[in-house]
Amino acid sequence: MDDTTTLSEKERLARLRLIRAGNVGAVTFWALLERYGDALTAIAALPALTRKSNRPVKLLPEQDALRELQLTEKAGARLIAHGEPDYPRGLTELDAPPPIVTVRGNPKLFARDTIAIVGARNASALGQRFARDIARDLGAAGMVIASGLARGIDTAAHKGSLPTGTIAVMAGGIDVVYPPENQALHEEIAAKGAIISEMPTGLLPT
Repeated sequence: MDDTTTLSEKERLARLRLIRAGNVGAVTFWALLERYGDALTAIAALPALTRKSNRPVKLLPEQDALRELQLTEKAGARLIAHGEPDYPRGLTELDAPPPIVTVRGNPKLFARDTIAIVGARNASALGQRFARDIARDLGAAGMVIASGLARGIDTAAHKGSLPTGTIAVMAGGIDVVYPPENQALHEEIAAKGAIISEMPTGLLPT
């Protein structure tokens, strides 16, 4: 999709089912959409396609996709598809951008210039202070800071940029906080910044 638009609920559900299917990653997803035009048509074509393939596609059942939508809403988040108004600008520049992301917080931050700060989980106190100060100064200069909400440098970077704009990129579901001691920070970022994940809500990071 080149134009910014809002999907119908049926198409959104179909895209969710398709990207959560076995053997379907972002590259395959976009190849299917290019061929069939939309996810609803691609799903209808899958049975014929899989009969010709040695790698059958295990499509996510509709009830499981609806359950993910319910869990996402319960977590205070929402799904944003590629091409929709609040989809992260930076992700659109990838060769195969994530078809759908889960977002909690302020998606308007995704339109601003962003710098990632990540580092060691067992960083020294001096290293953490340095990361916090850099994040604070970059934030004061108008940058949004993205990090992974892990221990150490990530936590320091988020804390330093909370007042100016910070994005937490989750390895698991958007509602799964790791490490557990960052639960309060997770909620602060949801209130003042943004949290984003490609993974299904409720999925534990591996």
